Amino acid sequence: MTDIFAKHQGLREAYEGLTAASPRNPFEVVIERPISASVGIIEGRETLLFGTNNYLGLSQSKKAIEAAVETAETMGVGTTGSRIANGTFGLHRKLEAKLAEFFRRKHCMVFSTGYQANLGTISALVNKDDVLLLDADSHASIYDGAKLSGAQVIRFRHNDPVDLEKRLARLKDHTGAKLIIAEGIYSMTGNVAPLDKFVDIKTRHGAYLMADEAHSFGVLGAHGRGVAEMQDCEDGIDFVVGTFSKSLGTVGGYCVTNHDGVDLMRLCSRPYMFTASLPPEIIAATMAALEDMQGRPELRTKLQENAARLHAGLQKVGLKTGEHVSPVVAVTLETVDQAVGFWNALLENGVYVNLSLPPATPDNRPLLRCSVMAAHSPEEIDRAVAVFGEVARHFGL
Repeated sequence: MTDIFAKHQGLREAYEGLTAASPRNPFEVVIERPISASVGIIEGRETLLFGTNNYLGLSQSKKAIEAAVETAETMGVGTTGSRIANGTFGLHRKLEAKLAEFFRRKHCMVFSTGYQANLGTISALVNKDDVLLLDADSHASIYDGAKLSGAQVIRFRHNDPVDLEKRLARLKDHTGAKLIIAEGIYSMTGNVAPLDKFVDIKTRHGAYLMADEAHSFGVLGAHGRGVAEMQDCEDGIDFVVGTFSKSLGTVGGYCVTNHDGVDLMRLCSRPYMFTASLPPEIIAATMAALEDMQGRPELRTKLQENAARLHAGLQKVGLKTGEHVSPVVAVTLETVDQAVGFWNALLENGVYVNLSLPPATPDNRPLLRCSVMAAHSPEEIDRAVAVFGEVARHFGL
């Protein structure tokens, strides 16, 4: 019998080589319990959490916790069906209305995860007769949505309006739809997209533009609507997709738009049609976290201050970070062995970050990816920077 896993032999060898050289498996770190948004117990030790994407600290929102408990007690813990079967509760429609109002859009679809939001939106919007123009550093969920759609995929250089326009110009005789997809903040590097320039380009070339604001929702803009709000180009974005699992601290995803085709999307988006809907307690917690976010704009101010403090601190100790100051701060290293050793030393000294390895990283270089929170104190950030500096000196960096 043919070994069904034989096709993964190369992956197996790489995985075994990585785990053999590391005192712990970097892909199976267990946060035994959170003490607060910024501190958790890992390996029995209190550890600073700088790898959770919990940008506003709202995973610990008292309002969200209370809403979840009350709703679970009154409505149960699940829907047991998809949105087009028995899985649409009044709470789902209420959340969609609140998100549409927040984003100043006419329509909203809520998905069970952020991954499914990209998968379901992209595959519902385009097909084999259409063209997708994707930023080369797009998230895996965007590429998977492109595969599911069957559309022709053209990649343009990361954050490069000139390259995008050049590729669009070659499509002037294409009769199908053209959909550009970019992210607000890129999850690996923290780079911020020039969405305002992309809006100008898509308008000149008769294309549509979708922005994935997963890591910028709640983070950027005067009201937390993301990069498009910050760059004053919201009206030029046709579709905004994002997730609840970052700034709102729960789980789920959404697509908001002014285009009158959402009801059709609900009938042809397979990830929406064939997945159980979000449980009522998660919907309730998400709405409470959204209200918390809207009522506490000071969280965004504190988050930006903390992001600048961490970014400057890591550069001061001689480490290479991205050029943009955002809540994602990535330290670039040269070799996988170096990155694995550095990551282990950080954890042993009480700082947890994400270890990101090729081929999932830009330029195929390993990253130590930090995500800062509004909940971090200046002292916690300074402690993390000090540990980074000590480890860097140990490794001769």
